[in-house]
Amino acid sequence: MYKQSDSLDIWSSEHIVSGCADACNGCSICKKECAFLERYGNPGKIARMYESEPDKCLTIAFECSLCGLCTSICPKQLDPPAMFLDLRRKALKKEKLDLSIYKRLLNYEKKGTSNRYSYYHFPENCNAVFFPGCSLSGTRSETTLKVYQYLQSHDDSIGIVLDCCTKPSHDLGRQEYFDTMFSQMKLILLENHIRTIIVACPSCHNIFNTYAKEFNLETVYEVMAESGLEKSQNISGQVTIHDPCPVRFQDKIHSSVRSIASAHGLEIKDTPHQKAKTYCCGEGGSVSCQAPELASIWSQKRADENSEYLMASYCSGCVSYLSKKKPVFHILDLVFDSKRTLAGKAKVSQAPFTYFNRLKLKGKLKRLPAKMKRERGG
Repeated sequence: MYKQSDSLDIWSSEHIVSGCADACNGCSICKKECAFLERYGNPGKIARMYESEPDKCLTIAFECSLCGLCTSICPKQLDPPAMFLDLRRKALKKEKLDLSIYKRLLNYEKKGTSNRYSYYHFPENCNAVFFPGCSLSGTRSETTLKVYQYLQSHDDSIGIVLDCCTKPSHDLGRQEYFDTMFSQMKLILLENHIRTIIVACPSCHNIFNTYAKEFNLETVYEVMAESGLEKSQNISGQVTIHDPCPVRFQDKIHSSVRSIASAHGLEIKDTPHQKAKTYCCGEGGSVSCQAPELASIWSQKRADENSEYLMASYCSGCVSYLSKKKPVFHILDLVFDSKRTLAGKAKVSQAPFTYFNRLKLKGKLKRLPAKMKRERGG
């Protein structure tokens, strides 16, 4: 969710808060778009508050969704989410955060990296893998398998990895834990000569794009847009696209998703907040655990702006969160089951069945031939 903008060159890791205090001109353009900043003030004001009320700043940092909308509209191209992430890390080091309120989320993450749920499947001559992420494989295990089969139909050496990128811990400021867990995964991939990662989840894309420069990174949406899909017959309608905030600056992904929707007979309707200026769905930064009213404001803003049309996204988390406000479908549901999806009948699972689905998917994959099969701890 963070744009590594040129403006960060003036902020060292030791002085990121003071750097924001000095660089922000207080124009408050970002404040007008964000309920969090409306509540506490522009980023410069919050940064200056840290000098006199550090504990308060460490606490309110967990109410920022880290979505990056402020960065996209800042006339000075500053990166306030980087500051709020830094404050979160400081809060963890100073033991100023009660992690118990995030227990459910962290348990979900822990399962994703466990021997039971993780699985590495590398066919002969494998140097590229599909990384679907935790949410897609749980809510749409059959679709996940179909995506993998689609990729293998173009290159049967492509493998698949069921694991968690540990973005929840990263965004909560648990940097040491994140570094350890993500490095373990990278080591497995590198030791097995993997050079390309194909992701479905925008959050996973953000993590690999930031911390795994050793790999070529693609999304399934880019692969599908380039490789081509069969055009759907007798499908029509108008749809708006909700771009997930972790990829707000990834133009190629935006255009690929839209080309997939167009190939399936849908007319794309633009809204003021899309692509680089997209709204957060409300799930970003795990704000719903700390300040659910702020998370709800984001999802309501998105629903209100998209009230006229069908809405699609390409993040399972966004689809799940926004579905509380209005019907939303995943673009991969459209690809593999167009008519049922547009009728609002796509097969989507909810917890606790998502955990069973992930194990079921793993069982199916284990029966496929491969040169190497293993779990994270195996």
